[in-house]
Amino acid sequence: MRRTIFTDEHEALRETFGSYLDREVAPVYDDWERAGLIPREVLRHWGRLGFLGPAVPEEFGGAGADDFRFNTVLLEEAAERGFVGVEMAMSVHSDVALPYVLELGDPEQKERWLPGLANGDLIAGIAMTEPSTGSDVAGIGTRARKSNGNYIVSGAKTFISNGINADVIITAVRTGTTGRPSDISLLMLEDGMEGFSRGRNLDKLGSHSQDTAELFFDEVEVPGENLIGEEGRGFTHLMQNLAQERLAIAVASVAAARGALERTLDYVKERTAFGRPVGTFQNSRFKLAACHGEAQVTTAHVDAAIEAHVRGELSAEDAAVAKWWATEAQGRIIDACLQLHGGYGYMMEYPIARSYADARIKRILGGTSEIMLELVGRSLGLAEPRA
Repeated sequence: MRRTIFTDEHEALRETFGSYLDREVAPVYDDWERAGLIPREVLRHWGRLGFLGPAVPEEFGGAGADDFRFNTVLLEEAAERGFVGVEMAMSVHSDVALPYVLELGDPEQKERWLPGLANGDLIAGIAMTEPSTGSDVAGIGTRARKSNGNYIVSGAKTFISNGINADVIITAVRTGTTGRPSDISLLMLEDGMEGFSRGRNLDKLGSHSQDTAELFFDEVEVPGENLIGEEGRGFTHLMQNLAQERLAIAVASVAAARGALERTLDYVKERTAFGRPVGTFQNSRFKLAACHGEAQVTTAHVDAAIEAHVRGELSAEDAAVAKWWATEAQGRIIDACLQLHGGYGYMMEYPIARSYADARIKRILGGTSEIMLELVGRSLGLAEPRA
C-alpha cells in the first residue's frame, strides 16, 4: 500500500541518508556492535552532514525543518536496515533530548547549545531512570539543593542511552521535599563538571552499539542558568515531551519489523527443505501473509499518528497506543520471521537473530507496555478509585 504522508523533500532526505547508510555504515556496523558504541567522531560527522536535529532553526546552524516527518525518514532508514544503534543514538539526541532545549530553553541557552547540537559538536542524552525507580519518574531520588544560586546534585541514574558519548545530559532531579511531582526539575549537566562520572557501558541483550551507561553525581555544582524550563515543573515538562519520544519508538519499531520481514521473504525464497523453497509451504505463506498484513496495518496507524503530531494534535494517550501496538507488533512479526529461519534463525551470524534481540527493549523503552495500557485505561475513565 502506497504511503502518502511524505513529500518530495522527505523522500530526497530518505535517499540521501539511505545511500549514506549503505555506503558508510553497513561495512563497519558489526565493528560498532562488538565495540559497544558508535565512535564519537562518527556522530560528529552526522551533524556535519545535516542528519542531527533537523528541527534546529537556521539561525543556530540547523536545517530549520520543524517537521517530524524528516525525523521519521531518518529513523525508518536506519531501523529497516537493522541498524538499531544508529536509530537509537539519533533518536535520543534529536527526538528526545533536543526538544527540551528548543521548546523550554531561554535565548542564552539556545545560543549556547543549539549550534553544537546541530553540527555534532554536542551529543545529547536524557537521564530519568534510576536503579530503584524504573518507570516511576515521580519517585526519583537524585537531589539538587540550592547553593548561592547554583544547584548541588547528588545521586545516580542508570540505563541512560547515549550515556557514554553524550556531552550534555538533561537530568531529572528532585529540588523539593514534598514527595510530589512538583518536586521535580530538569538540569542540563555537562561533560567535565566536577563530581560527574560515568559508570560502565552496560552489557545488554541487544542494541549493542547504542551506548547505555550508569551516571553518578557526587556533589556536582551545576550553574543556575542550566535549569531547563521552570523549577518544580520538570515532571510536567517530561510528560509533555514523552508523546514525541513514544511516537519515535513506534516509528522505529514498525520500520524494523518491515525490514526483518523483507529479509525473511528473501530467505524463504532461497532456502529449501524437502526439495522445495521454504516459502512455498502453506504454513510459511500464511505466516508471512499475516506478518505482511500486520505490518501494513501498523504502518497505517503510525502514519496517522505522525500526521497528528505534525498538526500538533497528538495526545499522550494516542502516542501511548501507537507505541504499545507498534512495539508489540514488532515482537510478533520478528518472532515469526525467526521461526521461519529454523535453527539458522538462532545463529547470530544471521541478521534475524540480532533483530530479535534488538526488538525486545522496545516494549520497555520509553515506558513499558503495561505503563502504556495504564495511561490509555485512565484516559477511558478507568482509574482506580481513591481510598
